[in-house]
Amino acid sequence: MAKLVLTVIGDDQSGLVSALASVVADHGGNWEESQMSQLAGKFAGIVLVTVADAGVDGFLADLEPLEAEGLLDITAVRAGSDASPEGVVRYRLDLVGTDRPGIIQEISAALAARNVSIEDLRTETRDAPMAGGQLFEAAATLVAPADADSRDLKAAIEDLANELMVDIDFGTAAD
Repeated sequence: MAKLVLTVIGDDQSGLVSALASVVADHGGNWEESQMSQLAGKFAGIVLVTVADAGVDGFLADLEPLEAEGLLDITAVRAGSDASPEGVVRYRLDLVGTDRPGIIQEISAALAARNVSIEDLRTETRDAPMAGGQLFEAAATLVAPADADSRDLKAAIEDLANELMVDIDFGTAAD
């Protein structure tokens, strides 16, 4: 079986997931995992599907009408290994602060400098209660090499929280 990662985006409207799921089902495929969301009038997602190796070309061809009809722009690539990385530690990071440009850039740069990757990231802005303005919230799952210095990572994140004037809760993913 071939594992394919599909990225999809289109104008938000009912029936988008159904149209995509129908093509998967028509090819005897399996919809394994997905993350999808509506943002600013667009519907976007990433989907992991499996289809028979011999049916990949037909499956991809049958996705084309979804694009031609203006429903979804779809990109398909073969999936990499399913294996979870060995020798890693997962952390969670929750952040809340006054919204301003650059928060994610500064956090992600500090993480990248320590060889920490972002496995999952969810962000949003919302009205700040009582104070006015906008709050920025982020929740992330991070993956670090097992030999990474967790105290250094925590100290760097806390220093950055002070610089950015945001509240950060950081710990292992099991906490």
